[in-house]
Amino acid sequence: QVQLVESGGGLVQAGGSLRLSCAASGTISSINAMGWYRQAPGKQREMVALVTSGGSTNYADSVKGRFTISRDNSKNTVYLQMNSLKPEDTAVYYCYARNRWDSNLYWGQGTQVTVSS
Repeated sequence: QVQLVESGGGLVQAGGSLRLSCAASGTISSINAMGWYRQAPGKQREMVALVTSGGSTNYADSVKGRFTISRDNSKNTVYLQMNSLKPEDTAVYYCYARNRWDSNLYWGQGTQVTVSS
């Protein structure tokens, strides 16, 4: 099993920045990717960014050039640096980790990001 603990959400004005953190514990060796989804009120959950164990990254088109995902393997932590935030980035952001053997996803508890105009 894998446990994920997120931090770093909050309220920021449009154009501002936030950094989310996601610390993993448990069976870390079973993970081959970590990333972030988000869900805004009344909308489906959408993938924001991911980073694989090999270091490859992928981003939603809506955040390319503004968000950067990175990882610190020594701390089993993934970060999401969010710059030039827009009101439409307002959502609950969920960290996830993917199991390398069965592709099962583990989820964090979610952290609220609110961008005011």
